[in-house]
Amino acid sequence: MSIYDQYEAVIGLECHIQLLTRTKMYSSDIAQYGGMPNSHTNVVTLGHPGTLPVVNTRAIEFAVRLGIAVNANIREENQFARKNYFYADLPKGYQITQDKTPICTGGYITARLKDGVEKRVNLTRIHMEEDAGKSMHDIDPFETLVDLNRAGTPLLEIVSEPDIRTGEEAYAYLTEVRKLVRYLDICDGNMEEGSLRCDANISVRKRGAEAFGRKVEVKNMNSFRNVQRAIDFEIKRQIDLIESGGIVAVETRSFDAVKDATFSLRSKESANDYRYFPEPDLQPVFITQHYIDAVKQQLPPLPDELHRIYTKEYQLSEYDAAQIIESKEISVYFNELIKHTTNFKSAANWIMGPVRSWLNERALPFSALPIKPATIADIIALIDANKISNSAASQLLFPTLVEHPTEKAEALATKLDLIQNSDSGALQAMIDEVLAAMPSKVEEYKGGKVGLMGLFVGEVMKRSKGKADPKLLNQLVKQTLESI
Repeated sequence: MSIYDQYEAVIGLECHIQLLTRTKMYSSDIAQYGGMPNSHTNVVTLGHPGTLPVVNTRAIEFAVRLGIAVNANIREENQFARKNYFYADLPKGYQITQDKTPICTGGYITARLKDGVEKRVNLTRIHMEEDAGKSMHDIDPFETLVDLNRAGTPLLEIVSEPDIRTGEEAYAYLTEVRKLVRYLDICDGNMEEGSLRCDANISVRKRGAEAFGRKVEVKNMNSFRNVQRAIDFEIKRQIDLIESGGIVAVETRSFDAVKDATFSLRSKESANDYRYFPEPDLQPVFITQHYIDAVKQQLPPLPDELHRIYTKEYQLSEYDAAQIIESKEISVYFNELIKHTTNFKSAANWIMGPVRSWLNERALPFSALPIKPATIADIIALIDANKISNSAASQLLFPTLVEHPTEKAEALATKLDLIQNSDSGALQAMIDEVLAAMPSKVEEYKGGKVGLMGLFVGEVMKRSKGKADPKLLNQLVKQTLESI
């Protein structure tokens, strides 16, 4: 056993998700990514004297959606607090958040690892707050520039229990978080744009120990892969430090993706005193069970439920189910498609095969597919009825339907002369002609060279101009050879 196997990591993640509301958390400013710097601000966002915040009720709805989805307890009385700290991009000098009364407590998210193992990550809390602005250090060589467009954007912070043990588990957990918020339509999950951000709290301890080690926070990771890399590096760094007789400093670190290493930002040996106190300008918000039930009625099918349906009821493989569920757009299309066909496996194959290939070749999103699900079902029905081969359907019929999406699949297949010949009499005549022209090959086949079956079938297929029903053709050729 290596020295690293003698330790285990204890990891908790804090995820901030920006909500897809039209306006900001406590003001009527537009909450929108982009725009000219400082163009999405008003006196409330800037904290001018005499201004009053107003809670965004859409943000509350989104928080309830998420709470229901993760099986959390949703608080009835929600109060807000001021968290006092100074940053150049925090114009009020404090952040309106929730301190002792988070809107959601408990709950869990199930992450699926590459080997199929399910990892349940319990949640501590989910609370509502507002985002800060953005400081930019790479535009002016001498000055830091501040853009306050992001200031006041509604956030939900999801705080996990320290249940994660590896970088791979963290990656899988974050993947599920992003998938979930996209299905709920509360966040676009774009880590590159900062709408989903993650901080990791990491410590290590000897296996079997109950006490936690000294915790390090790693911030400023801009992709799920970088979160995994930062955690993996930090685990090894802390173990190496302990084994060399050192002490892990309680600090905040950042991740350098180029060097594949974390580096120190600031010490956290003494706890920050944010001087929380109740927000005097906001009344408590009360959430009734009737409201929660109404929100629940509006929720779409969520990934865990879809995974169960796809694998248990539709008998899809874990891989197929995961590929479809990965995108809400794809799962919605698939769910509509299977209203028109019960061949679930073919439906999955068509979406993951010809459809995805066509979109990838053109770098198009799934929403750009012009063919309706019912048309794909018609193609599957033609194949299942042996009226058209799978290759002709994917290579000829489908591309033509993309160009003419209002055409009927069978009518277009007929127009393209793709309908297979299932006339056994006509096929038998072609088989007889081919075998009569190849007497030596027939003798070789009867002598044990059964691989020549492909030659005979191929020759008949040529004579039929590719329209012979492959299943029927193979059956007839075999029967004819056995009767000679």
